Amino acid sequence: MNRVNIQHIPYYPPTQPAVKQKTEQVSKQSFIDHLKQVTVEELKMSKHASERLKERNISISAKEWQQITEKVSEAKDKGVKQPLVLLEQAALIVSAKNATVITALDRTEAKQQIFTNIDGTILL
Repeated sequence: MNRVNIQHIPYYPPTQPAVKQKTEQVSKQSFIDHLKQVTVEELKMSKHASERLKERNISISAKEWQQITEKVSEAKDKGVKQPLVLLEQAALIVSAKNATVITALDRTEAKQQIFTNIDGTILL
């Protein structure tokens, strides 16, 4: 039998070509500026919730609506899927996943209700 003499040749992976540096100046922004640019998904109103608001003569100001939108987004980030939002004049059930108000009740009406299928509460 003939023996073949195989020499061990080390393997060196090919080197990566040098990455060219961009000459453009990358604008540095603070963390706060970055947070301001993050857009919160605007909350929608279901047809059912819109009807309930009209029937019960409930009005929500633009400022309150913005607060609700922000708090629902925060709740969603924390894993809440369906919060109850309690305002001074109303109670809303919201689908955080779909960013949609499902139903609305007057606060006096809400006192007499048992809320099911919610997994968080937002007090405003």
